[in-house]
Amino acid sequence: MDIREIQNLIKFVAKSGATEVKLEMDDFKITIKTTEAGAAETTYIQQMPMQAMPQVAAPVAPVAAPVAPAPVAPAADENSKYITVKSPMIGTFYRKPSPDKPMFVEVGSTISKGDVVCVIEAMKLFNEIEAEVSGKIVKILVDDASPVEFDQPLFLVDPS
Repeated sequence: MDIREIQNLIKFVAKSGATEVKLEMDDFKITIKTTEAGAAETTYIQQMPMQAMPQVAAPVAPVAAPVAPAPVAPAADENSKYITVKSPMIGTFYRKPSPDKPMFVEVGSTISKGDVVCVIEAMKLFNEIEAEVSGKIVKILVDDASPVEFDQPLFLVDPS
């Protein structure tokens, strides 16, 4: 398969609306992933070796008996009455607007809808995160100056 055929395949997959296509032939493997907009996002081409090497089984270590996990259900029930404030983006979480200023909120702080509870830095931009609910901060789930992921819980709020 030459480069022109691969480019035509990418265009075809983008127009078809498929999100992922994998094609395996004798001497290579192609994976094409597309975005919702229909444009091809990533193409992986892996050349397969012509002769297969003999495989040797790796020695297997004995597995220890599993340890019984601690009960998690009571903690989940305890936190179910609280509302979770989640990160709307990926970035670095800060509890203060600047190093010389006080924290936005502490455990026990009462917040109203629209109050700024933290700042998340993403690509050198500091984004103020506002509370979507009113209530009392029960727990802060992230340390200051820590990286956070999209939809990661930041705070637990008691709405009562």
